Amino acid sequence: MSNEKKATRAAYGETLVELANEGAPVVAVEADLSGSTTTKKLGDAYPDRLFNVGIAEQDMVGVAAGLALTGHVAFTGSFAVFGTGRVYDQIRNTVCYANLDVKIAPTHAGVSVGPDGGSHQMVEDIALMRVLPNMRVLVPADYASAKAAIKLAAKTPGPVYVRMGRASVPCIYDEDVELEIGQAHILREGADVTILACGIEVDEALKAADLLADRGISAEVVDVFSIKPLDEKLVLGSIRKTGCAVTAEEHSVIGGLGGAVAELLSEKHPAPLVRVGMRDCFGTSGEMEELMREFGLDAESIVEAAVSAMAKKNVE
Repeated sequence: MSNEKKATRAAYGETLVELANEGAPVVAVEADLSGSTTTKKLGDAYPDRLFNVGIAEQDMVGVAAGLALTGHVAFTGSFAVFGTGRVYDQIRNTVCYANLDVKIAPTHAGVSVGPDGGSHQMVEDIALMRVLPNMRVLVPADYASAKAAIKLAAKTPGPVYVRMGRASVPCIYDEDVELEIGQAHILREGADVTILACGIEVDEALKAADLLADRGISAEVVDVFSIKPLDEKLVLGSIRKTGCAVTAEEHSVIGGLGGAVAELLSEKHPAPLVRVGMRDCFGTSGEMEELMREFGLDAESIVEAAVSAMAKKNVE
């Protein structure tokens, strides 16, 4: 495993080129952001496989749908705020309703976009994509898992959402990791509290587990790579063992990972749950580390949530 920090978006263009080299019928459709999303690498290697529609995101999804109908595996780009929000009608009625082989894979999701500010910090996208019939939702934690997610999306028929970010983040997985839709991963065993995290919050959860260990608290850390479908068996098994849970996501606590776990627990195993995430608010301009502290997304905030969850399970 490399110690070098890499952005999940850095995996995008590289992996599309690898898939094309292997003979996969992948194409990418962009809305004038191929340099930022890195799909430009596919265009450089295979000029006939990258289609830039300009600043017209609705057209981007429509063109991708048409390419899927001609036998291609079509990936879309853009930033998450544009690639999900501005095109929601097209994703719903053109891609998901027809169950087309289109992969919605924008970058620059969450507050880690930083100085671009609240207008560009998409914190509602998981909720928007999770509610759509036929859509699968994957949130990779690092560069290696992003590569795995893109490969997995390419071989999985039908719509898939892959959420990627701008910021460079620590490596968690080996570069040859293989992931599956509907599968979560226990990264650290624990007995006192379950921390369920996705995306850049996985690294914060691991840091929080170290801080909790200093207090004599044993935290189980789970990477919920697949938000939809959720690995219900693993999630419930972990929470039955520890008795309580924390969810951590760089997204609104409404409708994302926290919402998915709350829904699961309410139906199948009521247990104390504390959600770490954006508290029904927009982001703001700032550096990533500042914003993580400001909005309570850092390791220390996860520690506080874990202590709170544990206190709740001891209340008769």
